[in-house]
Amino acid sequence: MNIDNACVECIINQSRRVSEAIKADDTLSKRIVDYVEASGESFDFTKSPPEVASTIYEKMAEIAGMDDLYAELKQHATEKAKTFLPQLRSELQNSSNKLLTAIKIAVAGNVIDLAAEVTFDLDEEMEKVFETKFAYDDFDCLEESLENATTLLYIGDNVGEHIFDYLCIETLQELYPSLVIYYMVRGNPIINDVTMIEATEAGFDSLCHLVDSGVNTPGFAYERANSESQALFDEADLVITKGMGNYECLSPSPRSNLCYLLKVKCNVVANSLGQNVGDIICKMN
Repeated sequence: MNIDNACVECIINQSRRVSEAIKADDTLSKRIVDYVEASGESFDFTKSPPEVASTIYEKMAEIAGMDDLYAELKQHATEKAKTFLPQLRSELQNSSNKLLTAIKIAVAGNVIDLAAEVTFDLDEEMEKVFETKFAYDDFDCLEESLENATTLLYIGDNVGEHIFDYLCIETLQELYPSLVIYYMVRGNPIINDVTMIEATEAGFDSLCHLVDSGVNTPGFAYERANSESQALFDEADLVITKGMGNYECLSPSPRSNLCYLLKVKCNVVANSLGQNVGDIICKMN
């Protein structure tokens, strides 16, 4: 999907949040926001929001003199997510439908998004997620696809959220022991998206096949991916993509047997899906 006018204002607002996150002084904050506001006048409306954001975030990092604008907040998000692990493992152990519980856990983690138009409280989400129904509910189709698949490509989204992805993949391996699973991350730090650094720290390299997509966008932009990632995307029996950035890059879907898992956090994505901000989505292509 391509950006629209609402995305321009959203990206400008993100520049203000970046300034706050890095504790920029007034001079640096003005340089960052002024750059993004000026850039907004010439955004390419044939591009997806993550493709536009990649250029903006790389320049903001250059202006700030930082490699990873959200390094500190990503660490906090990971530690916060880990506090839920005992509760979530208990939910899985006692669940009568482990697959549904694991998928709900993965979606609940998608509230950890530092670029979202609307923010949600993780504690509150964890309290209600297991009773919340998918607004777009293709769970049965996802389950059928998993039963018939031999390879799964699971495309991650944000740091902190990846802790929930770990539990989901761990459960998938338990339920489908012959399923070969690949977990794909971003090629370099962009917003708070998960990279090889955070995924390796969490143990994904021991859990499953860990893959660096090579993309510099907060979403899987196929044209920017390395050849290994493109081949995986093309050839995997099933692809699960997490979050709005991946949905924005991969909608409309370029392949069959692709599942979008996300929490809707902006009106542009809500309108694209025909749903509402705050809804949780399990949508199969």
